[in-house]
Amino acid sequence: MTSLFQALFEPRRIALIGASADPTKTTSRPQRFLRKHGFTGEILPVNPSRGEILGETAYKNLDAIPGEIDHAYILLNGAAAVAALADCARRGVKVASILAGGFADAGAAGASLQDELSRIVRETGIRLVGPNSIGTVSTEPAVALTANAAFAVETLRRGRWAVVSQSGSLIGALLSRADARGIGFSRLVSVGNEVDLAVGEIADLLVDDPNTDAILLFMETLRDGERLARAARRAHAVGKPVIAYKLGRSSIGQELAKSHTGAIAGSDATFDAFCQRHGIARVAMFESLIDVPSLLVNRPSTRGKRVAVATTTGGGAAMVVDNMAMAGLDIAGPPRVLVDWLKPLGITAGDGKLVDLTLAGAKPEIVAGTIERLLADEANDAVIFVVGSSAQFNPELAVEPLLRFAGSAKPFAVALTPAAEKSLALLTAAGVPAFRHPESCAEAMALCLLRQPPRQVTAALEPSANALGALEAGRVSGFDERRAADLFAALGVPMARSMAVPDAKRIAAAVAEVGAPVVLKILSADIAHKTEAGGVALGLADGPTAAVAAREMEKRVKRHSPQAKLDGFLVQKMERGLGEVILGFRRDPLVGPTITVGLGGVLAEIYKDAATRLAPVDEAEARQMIEEVKGLATLRGYRNLPKGDLGALARTIAAFSGLAHKAFESVAEAEINPLLVKRDGEGVVAVDGLVVLR
Repeated sequence: MTSLFQALFEPRRIALIGASADPTKTTSRPQRFLRKHGFTGEILPVNPSRGEILGETAYKNLDAIPGEIDHAYILLNGAAAVAALADCARRGVKVASILAGGFADAGAAGASLQDELSRIVRETGIRLVGPNSIGTVSTEPAVALTANAAFAVETLRRGRWAVVSQSGSLIGALLSRADARGIGFSRLVSVGNEVDLAVGEIADLLVDDPNTDAILLFMETLRDGERLARAARRAHAVGKPVIAYKLGRSSIGQELAKSHTGAIAGSDATFDAFCQRHGIARVAMFESLIDVPSLLVNRPSTRGKRVAVATTTGGGAAMVVDNMAMAGLDIAGPPRVLVDWLKPLGITAGDGKLVDLTLAGAKPEIVAGTIERLLADEANDAVIFVVGSSAQFNPELAVEPLLRFAGSAKPFAVALTPAAEKSLALLTAAGVPAFRHPESCAEAMALCLLRQPPRQVTAALEPSANALGALEAGRVSGFDERRAADLFAALGVPMARSMAVPDAKRIAAAVAEVGAPVVLKILSADIAHKTEAGGVALGLADGPTAAVAAREMEKRVKRHSPQAKLDGFLVQKMERGLGEVILGFRRDPLVGPTITVGLGGVLAEIYKDAATRLAPVDEAEARQMIEEVKGLATLRGYRNLPKGDLGALARTIAAFSGLAHKAFESVAEAEINPLLVKRDGEGVVAVDGLVVLR
């Protein structure tokens, strides 16, 4: 173990700066909880006005403490906390934590104080948890270094799952919910504002922790994506699932985005893409953080998607089945050997996919025999048993017979319909994954069977000289649609034939050159969405018609956007296809370069039917994205409709994602909408483009 890990999770000498002897104060809790839960090291309270606190010798300041200090918990506020951190750095303390909030979370004055914390960390090398950290806890060895009131529990359960949370109070919520289930944790840490130590680095430390089998993350945002990605990949390699619950499905990104893609993808879709790329199991329910690990620990990433379901309550099983179907799982019917075994018992099990034992009553021998035969059936990949009312008052009937299936080679889970705490505890203690919510049960089984290992990171191809030249031209002259088309073409995107003209007088000649019918567009780097400004005219049949349309268009655009600089017109060959796709690139503030594919056209933002990945992607991943977009089913040959050229679409997506290369770092967003997909074998063609520089 590294010295950082030991100072953080296994310290032997802990200073409590600002400790209080008043048991009604929050600042007394760390000392009380450390002793209550069995800490055997030295507690070093620091308080200039006391010589003794709660039976421990108190010190006036850090300098008065002899010897090394592993970890200091700073219980002071504001400027006093900043000064205490500086003292810790000077004193050689390995790790400090700060309890107080009121820093970047509290306006400009607090942000200035947080900047001071950052400076101290940067200049001295001390490691910091927080500010706004409610503490760090280990159960083996016992170190309850926390001010969280939830740790007033009589006994702190040991377990093999670790929690890293950006919310301090939610650690208490997880602790209490897990304790009610008989579940304990190995480590729990509240990272607060993450001035220094953040979720990713702490998760990376836990990958090497022999006391931890799963890493649970409660997240509000993502500050250290690169380190978290590394941790998740290393965790997968050693068989430790990383499970994340993220709230704050915010509009960060949408508010800053000028492209349709920003509104479609948003920060939540990009976080999903981050989890998918790096093998993180993201859960939708808070409860799933303590439900899911039991089905993921010591399980391979992918086993299939067929789940057999038996039950003593038809309605309860229907809820589980409903949620599993929504999650993409298939329900497997009972094997013939089970149907034949149940028939003499008066149970008909072959008419539907559920094995419903309700009418026979909950009998131990029938329950056990049913599960035994389902687990032996090679036609399914997992088994779920849903228990009805008997679970609440008679666990011996349909719950106790299930205990012997703990540790089965095939995934096996139990869903309880009533509030049956005794049965839940029985199953958990035996090692049988048990659930009290049908949604959580379905989510856990879907993650168990469908989650994918981390994807191999695709390297962006080196850009051509033409692409770099097109980027420079756009940076110098401004990225109107003409400049955007030049850049996209250089990346390998097929672009519609077009010609730029400075004024309406030259429109007719341009139409003759491009070939009618044409589309006419205003050219301006200041107008992101030309249609909204009245800057697009479709299906113009000849040069004179287009010239008249150009003069009218110029008037409309000037009324709509009087401040915009107009650079003439773009005359473009009118193209047609089987369908329209939106293709977008963004440098997301949380996860970096992303690529989005969705249903295109002017209603793209309304439908928000899209797939997002971290960029760049290869053709295989591009194909998966196409499959995920429901609106593109018509291009996949739905109901014998003509198929689109999905091969050309995948190649174009991969080529466009090359904007992720570091040479294009000045590109904040780029978009093609629409990209027209033609019949299979006829290719694709882009008819509109947007580039936004940082």
